[in-house]
Amino acid sequence: MALITENQLIDRFRRETDRRFYSATESAYSKARTFINESARIQKLQSKTYDIFLSHSSDDARYVAGMKLTLEDLGFSVYIDWIEDPELDRTAVTRENAAILKARMTNCKSLLYAFSQSASRSTWMPWELGYFDGIKRLVAVAPISTSSQESFQGNEYLGLYPYIAISSGVLWVNGPSNNYASFTEWMSGATNLGI
Repeated sequence: MALITENQLIDRFRRETDRRFYSATESAYSKARTFINESARIQKLQSKTYDIFLSHSSDDARYVAGMKLTLEDLGFSVYIDWIEDPELDRTAVTRENAAILKARMTNCKSLLYAFSQSASRSTWMPWELGYFDGIKRLVAVAPISTSSQESFQGNEYLGLYPYIAISSGVLWVNGPSNNYASFTEWMSGATNLGI
């Protein structure tokens, strides 16, 4: 099973943005925000439940937009804070922002930790991971690979969690000792992969 690559995510995002009109001078980050915010306006999402809370670095906007589209292509609903709650100030770690994120996490079935080179600089990601693991335990790493890798060796605490990969149009969760299950089975609690 192959990990999701940066190029795959950017290609998926480009395919979507090519179908819409954007100014030639608009940055990739601005295009990502515009596209996703358009989608969010179509749906009022106050009490919506989601399959996935996507924990990510705000520096990865293009990858995150591509990841959201990829996961939705596979039939999963995805919560991304700056899309569904654009009023949040991700640069400010406040009780108010934390309360909103906690409420959103309770409406999500699982958390995917989008591991990239930018993830280590995020002030929110470790907190989101720990909080979600404490309340629901359905946490997996979504490695964003720079090349076509087949597996992921998590560093530090990320090695404690399973990771996702896509094969034959199915999202898989890979646990220790080459145990794996479809994301749907894992999310429903049908398997714990020995973790």
